[in-house]
Amino acid sequence: MMESSGGAHLNMAAVTSPVGVARLLQAAFGCTTFSLVAHRGGFSAAYGTFCMSVWCSCFAVTIFIITCEFTRLHSCLTISWGNFTAAFAMLATLTSITAAVIYPLYVPFACHADGCEVRDFRISASVFAGLLFFAYATEVLLTRAKPGQVTSYMATVSGLLKIVQAFVACIIFGALLNGSQYEKYAATQWCVAVYSFCFIVTVAVVALSVTGRTAMLKCPFERFVVVYTFVAVLMYISAAVIWPVFCFDRKYGSPHRPYQCSRTSCPWDSQVVVTVFTYVNLVLYIVDLAYSQRIRFVLHP
Repeated sequence: MMESSGGAHLNMAAVTSPVGVARLLQAAFGCTTFSLVAHRGGFSAAYGTFCMSVWCSCFAVTIFIITCEFTRLHSCLTISWGNFTAAFAMLATLTSITAAVIYPLYVPFACHADGCEVRDFRISASVFAGLLFFAYATEVLLTRAKPGQVTSYMATVSGLLKIVQAFVACIIFGALLNGSQYEKYAATQWCVAVYSFCFIVTVAVVALSVTGRTAMLKCPFERFVVVYTFVAVLMYISAAVIWPVFCFDRKYGSPHRPYQCSRTSCPWDSQVVVTVFTYVNLVLYIVDLAYSQRIRFVLHP
């Protein structure tokens, strides 16, 4: 004779709550998007491959999260589940909006000789890609920590900003590798060191939070986060001053786009991208510093 375990094995709230519904929509929109592209929409080059990898990986992780929540298997995992889901939702929001913008820009929508069916599939894929972004953004809004609420670090504004900072740093690295000529001066190499150091530590903070290993630090996690963010602000201020001077001052670079540059590849363009996103990340770190002093931490939710 079997005895009751004292509770339901399945968590119905995982699919009926507002967050659960948002995740179901994410899975539906993600599957629809990459299915439309794979069936007739088509993709090419690195841009198309990036978009497909985003949609497929987000779909796979979302299904994993729904399954773990529904079956309560997440309680068996040796990670901080609240931090993991909050971090993934923010990352998926950023990558999905990027793919939703890139795919329509780099995929032609003109009708072919055999009809407009391919164009229609691409338009449909673009629409569902936009809906996918809104689904992930909705989860971020629903799970974000409210003022005064004790919650997982990654669900706070400071935690979410860590994901955005790392994402922006990846854009900076992409521009640096695209012929930015950062190796010309020691000053611009310092800027690269700033971007690299802040990216590595930011990723480490996220990894420690998600894995629940914040106790490995020799000092309180909240103090470490505040001190590091303050250091990152100072370092990014130096990069925000140095990089434009050594790229756009007439003594070292060019204040205007060289006429001999092609439309598709120009170091000056990469330098502009690095400059813009340096200031973006500087603002993000300043906002992060302001919020990180006001939040309350739960290290093992």
